[in-house]
Amino acid sequence: MAAWMASGAFGQKTLTWEDAKREFQASNPTLRAAQIGIQESRADEVTAFLRPNPDFTMSVDQLNPFTGNPYRPFANTLTFVSGSYLHEREHKRELRRESAQGATTIAVSQLADQERTLLFDLRTAFVQVLEQKAVLAVARESLNYYDRTLAVSRERLKVGDIARVDFTRLELQRVQFETDVQTALVNLRTAKIQLLALLNDHTPIEGLDVTGPFDFTELLTPLEEFRQMALDTRPDLRSAVQAVAKARTDHRLAIANGSTDPTFGWDLGGEAPDIPTFFGFSINIPLRIFDRNQGEKQRTRLDIGRNERLVDATKTQVLSDVDSAYVAIQSNLVLLRPYKSVYLDEAVQVRETISFSYQHGEASLLDFLQAQQDYRSIQLGYLNLVGAYLTAAAQMSVAVGREVIQ
Repeated sequence: MAAWMASGAFGQKTLTWEDAKREFQASNPTLRAAQIGIQESRADEVTAFLRPNPDFTMSVDQLNPFTGNPYRPFANTLTFVSGSYLHEREHKRELRRESAQGATTIAVSQLADQERTLLFDLRTAFVQVLEQKAVLAVARESLNYYDRTLAVSRERLKVGDIARVDFTRLELQRVQFETDVQTALVNLRTAKIQLLALLNDHTPIEGLDVTGPFDFTELLTPLEEFRQMALDTRPDLRSAVQAVAKARTDHRLAIANGSTDPTFGWDLGGEAPDIPTFFGFSINIPLRIFDRNQGEKQRTRLDIGRNERLVDATKTQVLSDVDSAYVAIQSNLVLLRPYKSVYLDEAVQVRETISFSYQHGEASLLDFLQAQQDYRSIQLGYLNLVGAYLTAAAQMSVAVGREVIQ
């Protein structure tokens, strides 16, 4: 049994927030798929910068095996060798590569933005586990405290200090505390399941634990500083700005694609056996009379304006996200301060005082049960507010684009 308990202890996996974030970034399948997409985009850069392939033609003509001299079918054979190469003007290759590089930078920013939103989900799940651990601890503490009071009341019943009906009512009230414990256990398991799913981790639920501070801190950074950090950091805003740059490159490429690219050719040939007997050179210039890539030029020009409007919309959304998160944090702090400075201590004092008075016959059963209920409500209310504060802090981090509140 000692060996089995030791192996179980070593099998316990305890994660801090940094451990969870590191494991998430390494194993989350959504992020790994997006990373492969970036590699594909870099491969497109190679394709975009490739030169056109030259053409080579070799032909043998004027074979005469059926007429003339049947013993000399190749007497009048004409051999012909030619080649050609398309010369791209107006820096088309360079512009194609620049456009492909722009697509890669956008993909990198989009990956960072996807990681930002997924980290918010991870942080929320992590906070939920911490919160449910704290709720479970309060539920168990309340049950143990109630059991101790129940044991004292049982002794009082034996000596006739309380009525049987009052003791029965005490026993019946214990169901509520047992229900709180079981509900907290279920909620804790559910929170762990969500955390493991985001981590793509198959550790058994019983073998996972998390550790970290479950408390609040005062917010000292002003709103304008958060706003500026968000404008400097948010990857979705950066992606929108990069999309404008790529749209401008695509417009330049559309203009370049409207230009004429000549094809240079050469040929070499003659009649056997006197080859070569002639050499030629040619230039093929398409006449761009009807198709000068007008539609693509207009589309890419309009696309620049569209992406500029999207930058403005994204910037507005960034500032709105920061403002909403800031208001949520301030609202939670307004409620948390009196809890920590007054309500928690008063709830403990009231419970202890009423319990002592009830055990000595100085308080009624109703007062005792109400004191227990008030203590439980205050403790759970405080834990829920701390959880809401930490969630709002995570919301501020995702609004800014990096972790700004621990």
